[in-house]
Amino acid sequence: MKQFKTESKRILDLMVNSIYTNKEIFLRELISNASDAIDKLKFISLTDTKVNSDFKIQITLNKEDRTLIIEDNGIGMTDKDLEKNLGTIAESGTLAFKKENAGQTDNELIGQFGVGFYSAFMVADKLEVYTKAYGSDKAFKWKSKGAEGYTISETDKDGYGTKIVLYLKADSDDFKYSDFLLEYKISSLIKEYSDYIRYPIMMLMTRSKKKEGTPDDKPEYEQVQELETLNSMVPLWKKPKSEVNDENLKEFYKNEFHDYQDPIKSVYAKIEGAVNYDTLLFVPSRAPFDYYSKDYKKGVKLYCNGVMIMEKCEQLIPDYFGFVKGIVDSSDLSLNISREILQQDRQVKAIAIGLEKKISSELKKMMEDDRENYEKLFAEFGLSIKFGVYAGFGMNKDKLKDFLMFYSSKKEKLVTLSEYVKEMQEGQNDIYYACGESYEKIKDLPQIEKARDKGYEILFFKDGVDEFVAKILIDYEGKKFKSVTDSDFSLDSETEKKELEEKSEELKDMLTAIKDCLGEKVKEVRLTSKLVNYPVCLTAGGDVSIEMEKVFNSMPNADGKVRAEKVLEISATHKVLDSLKNAFEKDKDHLKTYATVLYEQARLLEGLTIDDVTGFVNSINEIL
Repeated sequence: MKQFKTESKRILDLMVNSIYTNKEIFLRELISNASDAIDKLKFISLTDTKVNSDFKIQITLNKEDRTLIIEDNGIGMTDKDLEKNLGTIAESGTLAFKKENAGQTDNELIGQFGVGFYSAFMVADKLEVYTKAYGSDKAFKWKSKGAEGYTISETDKDGYGTKIVLYLKADSDDFKYSDFLLEYKISSLIKEYSDYIRYPIMMLMTRSKKKEGTPDDKPEYEQVQELETLNSMVPLWKKPKSEVNDENLKEFYKNEFHDYQDPIKSVYAKIEGAVNYDTLLFVPSRAPFDYYSKDYKKGVKLYCNGVMIMEKCEQLIPDYFGFVKGIVDSSDLSLNISREILQQDRQVKAIAIGLEKKISSELKKMMEDDRENYEKLFAEFGLSIKFGVYAGFGMNKDKLKDFLMFYSSKKEKLVTLSEYVKEMQEGQNDIYYACGESYEKIKDLPQIEKARDKGYEILFFKDGVDEFVAKILIDYEGKKFKSVTDSDFSLDSETEKKELEEKSEELKDMLTAIKDCLGEKVKEVRLTSKLVNYPVCLTAGGDVSIEMEKVFNSMPNADGKVRAEKVLEISATHKVLDSLKNAFEKDKDHLKTYATVLYEQARLLEGLTIDDVTGFVNSINEIL
């Protein structure tokens, strides 16, 4: 017996032993998997005439054996496919599955990590999978009773496709599993969850039928079983818009894309123009666990007259809208189109342009009319839009800048750049921002104290890409972006500037001595009036900010050589200045100790590591 990987075993054990309130979702998931398998084979049938196009999904109930069987004549699986698809659950992002998802609904737990097949263990204590890949002469059987492991062995099977046998659990006081052996129950679940599946879902149904030879005025009836199709098979996007409501769209999304949460946004559109197409577009309520990884593959499903051409057509969706899922069906595409030709197809390019415009208009409408959900969307996928602004040297910045949102120090919530500019103070010429690892750490930066005290609104940049976005944008509506941690940032009046210059000139020799003590660690040491409660801070004196230094040096294979030109700024009003003057006049060694402590303190406040931990500790001990 083979063992599941450790992470997979933990999740499987959680699913098998937890009490889920919505156990019926297993049926939807298994039927969706069967439909996907047929989709793959239907694509092959476009160029392979040997494929039997009589596609179907069949359900068989056996009350005596307590088995529920779901069988398809799709593409099937090899033994390697079984190992990959059923031997490993959620290959990444699962270690903290239960801990990270505490408080979520059962549906969210399953959908978040794509373990839908294993939802069958909520109702079954044993699963058997019989499968034969199209074009293969070997069939295989996968068997498991849960977390203890699984076996894969060769077996006999007529025809290609997959058959899943669920051995249902015994009824308990908490749940009656035998309900899933009732024809009406299965029929109603399919109508509810899987009515739009494009292939017939068939099952033997018991019906009362008039016995032959009995008179009409005194008929006698008998129970007979007939194979019936349980779903309508009419794709949702083929129905008139008047017949499609929001609940239909939500249910279709969850069924088609194996999610258990409603989408934040659903769009149904029939586009007529140079290229005619129907489209269903959805914005998930949560980012997939691998969305920001290099392995994530974006794209919408592309159909021609109901025949799937590509499962994920990347050409139809720009990277910055890669979070959008959906379906496009156009009668203007050629059925014999190849994936290579598709990349150059003018109709596909026309559809891509139309989809981008549609997504943009819907997001704009959402921002204006449904702000709460737009903020949820931005919390999940805003990073994708930000990277879209920065990528390609800002070639898409004008398209995306109005979708950006940043946390406001004044409103303590996300605001757009337009909203910030509209409420700028009279005489304010720049958009002020500050960078840090989190909102809490940015709030504590020494450099923002005075600006906040004067009532200025500051945008908090907590994502590594944020400052790069500001550099690419340069300005918004003529207002340039300005970091409050730049060395040349000042809110002083002309009088205040003059007073500071005079004091700096007076203490010029002391500042030079402190610079000499710190050497190449800083570009300059100066007095500042921007601090209120803190004695010192670090600011950047060049094009590379301190936050950029952190971002560059956190990248894989970074050599740590990227350095911001740091300026140590000392408060002109803090009492520590008196101690520095006293040390400068009486004890130059003590001045070096003070300089070391203040410099390292400033690094800590900026979220940087201490250059010399031992020297820092010794300096503190000396002062104590």
